[in-house]
Amino acid sequence: MSEKGTLSINSENILPIIKKWLYSDSDIFVRELVSNASDAITKLRKLVDLGEAPHIPADAEYKIEVILDRESGAIIFRDNGIGMSAEEIKKYINEIAFSGANAFLEKYKDKMEGGGDIIGHFGLGFYSAFMAADKVTIESLSYLEGAAPARWECSGGVEFEMSEGSRDSRGTEITLHIGEDGKDFLEEYKLRGVLTKYCGFIPSPLYFESRRTEEELKEEAEHVHDENCEHSHEGDEPKPINDTHPLWLKQPNECADDEYKEFYHKVFMDFAEPLFWIHLNMDYPFRLKGILYFPKLKHELESIEGQVKLYNNQVFIADNVKEVIPEFLLLLKGALDCPDLPLNVSRSFLQNDGYVSKMSGYITKKVADKLTGLFKKDREEYAKTFPDIAPFVKYGCIKDRGFYDKIKDSVLYKNISGGFVTIAEYLEAAKEKHENTVYYVSNENQQARYIKMFRDFGMDAVVLDTNLDAPFISYLESYDYNVKFRRIDSDLAGALKDSAPSKEAAEETEALFKKAFGGKELKISVEALQSADIPALMLLSEQSRRMSEMSHMFGGGLPGFAPANDETLVLNSNNRLIKALLALKDDESRADDVTMICEQVRDLARLSHKPLDVEEMNRFMARSGEILERLAGNAKEET
Repeated sequence: MSEKGTLSINSENILPIIKKWLYSDSDIFVRELVSNASDAITKLRKLVDLGEAPHIPADAEYKIEVILDRESGAIIFRDNGIGMSAEEIKKYINEIAFSGANAFLEKYKDKMEGGGDIIGHFGLGFYSAFMAADKVTIESLSYLEGAAPARWECSGGVEFEMSEGSRDSRGTEITLHIGEDGKDFLEEYKLRGVLTKYCGFIPSPLYFESRRTEEELKEEAEHVHDENCEHSHEGDEPKPINDTHPLWLKQPNECADDEYKEFYHKVFMDFAEPLFWIHLNMDYPFRLKGILYFPKLKHELESIEGQVKLYNNQVFIADNVKEVIPEFLLLLKGALDCPDLPLNVSRSFLQNDGYVSKMSGYITKKVADKLTGLFKKDREEYAKTFPDIAPFVKYGCIKDRGFYDKIKDSVLYKNISGGFVTIAEYLEAAKEKHENTVYYVSNENQQARYIKMFRDFGMDAVVLDTNLDAPFISYLESYDYNVKFRRIDSDLAGALKDSAPSKEAAEETEALFKKAFGGKELKISVEALQSADIPALMLLSEQSRRMSEMSHMFGGGLPGFAPANDETLVLNSNNRLIKALLALKDDESRADDVTMICEQVRDLARLSHKPLDVEEMNRFMARSGEILERLAGNAKEET
C-alpha cells in the first residue's frame, strides 16, 4: 500500500502560523506530542475498563518513551496506547479539522496578528512538531485485532506520503528529524528540562533515553575492561522521569506533613520550610485539585510573584495564570490541576470567563477559610506565623474586596507591647481614652520617645512599618469611614494631656521660643503634658505627612520631607527645662544661652520625629559640643 497526497490546508497559511507560534513558545511541541501520547494511553485504558478491548490484559503496562538520537539528529516520541489505522491517520492528520483555510484565516486573523496561539483548538497539536522539525514520520499500529500498521511522512510542506508501516506492536512512534530551528533540542540537558517542566506529572510513565553517538560508544568501549571504570550502565534499570501520582491527587487526610514539605522542596527548589499549606480538592461544579503553599519570605515582598503552576489533567500549562489564580495569590507557591479548564488553544489559553471566574472565587474562598480557621483554632500559633504571612494578607485585602470581607476579623496587628491584636480588640481596649482612632508606629527606633509616653500612660499603638502599610491603612479607612489611623507623632491624644496651662504662661513660652528662632516660621503649641520628663514634641498632621510621602513616591520630594509650617512644636509647660527657660526670659546676660537651648530643644524634638537633614545635623552637632563646653566651664568655675 502506498499513497501520496496533499494536506487539506494551504501551507502558505499554516506554516507561518506555526512559525509565529514558534516565536513565543519554541518548546511547546514537546508538551503537545507527549500529551497526545498520554491521551492515547488514557483512551485505551478506558476501552479496556469498559470491556471494549478484551484482547488486552487488564494489568497491561503502559509507557511513553522519548528518545534523543543526536547521531541522526532526531527525537522520537513513542507510546503503546490506542494507536491509529491508516484511515485514522487520514482523518486526524491529513484532513485538518476545520472547514476551509480561507474561512479559518478570516475568522482568526486578529488572534494571529496579536500573537495568539490558535493551533490546539483545531486538533493541530501534532503540527507543532514542525516548529522544530524539517521532516516528521509517523509509524502506528491500532489496538484493534488484525489491524495493519501504517506509515506517514511529511517534510513540512503540503505533500505527504503514506504507506504500509513496519511497526509490530500497538501504539504510535513519531520521529522528528530536527531542522535548524530546533537544533537546541538535540542537547540532552535542554530536552530533559523541557520534558520535566511540562510532563513531570503526566499520568503515564515517561522514560527518557539519550542515545550515545558513535564517538561516545567508542570511548565507552575503551573503558569497558577498565577495572576502575565507574561509568558502565549495564544492569541499570530505566526509571520514569515523571511522578504519575502527584500529591495533589490524594485526599488531604491521606497526606502527612513530611509529604507536603517534600513535594514543596522538590517542585519549587526551595529548601526553606513553608509556613503552611492549603490542599484544594473539589469535584463540583468543576474539578479542581491542588496545593497552595505560604512560603517564608526573607524580605518583605522579596519577589512580588511566587510560582503557582497550573496543570490540565497533570499536564503543565503555565506559571501564574492570572485568569484562574487571583492576583494576590500569585505571591504564593503551589500547583493547581484543573481537568475541566476551558482551554481553547493548545492547552495554553482560556475561554469561558464566567467558569474561570468561579474557579478563581473558589480558590480565594478556600484561602480565606484556611486563614480564619487557623485564627479560630489556635490563635497563639497563628500569631507566631502572622508576621510572615502579613504581606500576603495585606496585599490580598488591597487587591480583592471579597477576600478582605472574609478575612478582616482575622487580621492581626503587632502592638507596642509585643503582642497581637485585631482592630476590634484595639478599639475596645482604647475606648475610654480615645474613640475610633488607631494610633500606629512606623519606626520603633525613631519614635521611641512617643512609644514610651504611650506606655507610661497605659496607651497602646500598633506597629505598621512596611511599605505595604501606607496603602493598606488607606484602604481600611476607605472601607470603614468611622475608623481613622494616626501615626503616634501626628497629634496628642487627650489622655496624654494634663490640665491646660495658663493663657499667660502659654503666650510667654511661645514668644520666648519664637524670639530664639529669629522669626523663622514654625508653628508652636504649649501644652501641659502628663509626663514632665519630655520638654517638647514635634507633631506633623497625618494628612500632611501622607501627602508628603505620596509626593516622594511620585518623585516630588525627599524622605520625611514636609514644609516647616506643617510641623508643630509642642512645648511641655510641666517640664522643668521649659520652666527654667521661661524664668530666664528677661535676663539679657543669659540671652545667648536661652537661644541655644531653645534651638536644641527644637532639634531634639525633631530627632524623635524624623531624621535631620545634613545641614541641620551639622548645626545640631556643633551646638551640642558648645553646650557641653559651657557645662564643663561652669563646673570648673564652681570647683
